[in-house]
Amino acid sequence: MTVVVVGDALIDELRDEHGVREFVGGAALNVAVGLSRLGVPTTLIAMLGDDEPASRVRRYLADYGVELIATPSLLCTARAVSTRTGGGEPTYVFNEASQRRRIRFGATERAAMADADLAVVSCVALDDADQTAELADALSSAGTALALDPNPRAGMMHDKAEFVRGFEALAAGAALVKVGEDDAALLYDERLDALRARLIDLGVKAVLATEGAAGATIEAGDIVVTRPISNLPGRIVDTMGAGDAAFAATVAALVVGAPDSDEEWEAVLQSAMDAAAATCRFEGALLRTPDSLRGMDLDRIGT
Repeated sequence: MTVVVVGDALIDELRDEHGVREFVGGAALNVAVGLSRLGVPTTLIAMLGDDEPASRVRRYLADYGVELIATPSLLCTARAVSTRTGGGEPTYVFNEASQRRRIRFGATERAAMADADLAVVSCVALDDADQTAELADALSSAGTALALDPNPRAGMMHDKAEFVRGFEALAAGAALVKVGEDDAALLYDERLDALRARLIDLGVKAVLATEGAAGATIEAGDIVVTRPISNLPGRIVDTMGAGDAAFAATVAALVVGAPDSDEEWEAVLQSAMDAAAATCRFEGALLRTPDSLRGMDLDRIGT
């Protein structure tokens, strides 16, 4: 079973009291690499510049066995600068390439989508009506099931109303949609449970609703299961990749076969919460599992 992921690939620049560090990242890239680490053959369709950061992204994807289909960037490779001070929520600044991101859907991209068993979309410019229409056409032509994470970012979104229209048009009938409490507040100014109900009414088959430290809920038809974030050994180092890890773990379960009972969905959600918690024990957004913690000096993880 194979998956094609469509979305962002960028450099995450982290700034805090310890200095500046850079990681290869992007929500879609994190999910693609996470799926590959979970044993799912994965292709990533993303935009990259012709520069040194793009070379780092390419090497990183190759290291983790993810095939890349790159759209050339007219600017440079996207970059997100995250500043973290005083233990509060990080602030993000995105470069022009991030804000003007666009993906081409030509013959190669469409063939990859048609050959995949599942298409995953994360952090695409859904407020760009032409981009959304091109993506929707490619998905329709491929006839592939869809898992969607809108991943709206205030610093990248230009038109909230258009983003919501694009999101809901793609979400209708999707196999899985992931949303978080920040998404509900930013896009709809409502609570996460209300957004979950809205998506079910749109015909989404399963909704993964994440609430940070409070855990997550999956609603699939008449089934509703909730799990807290897993309690693993070691300190929490970085929460940046937790949502992407949970999404990747849930997608990996769907690739094996859609769960159809409370017990099966509970097992899926437990694996998602395990991955999110383990990922938080390391700096950066690379998906980890509880096995990653075995034999580690838990006081030094992330240093």
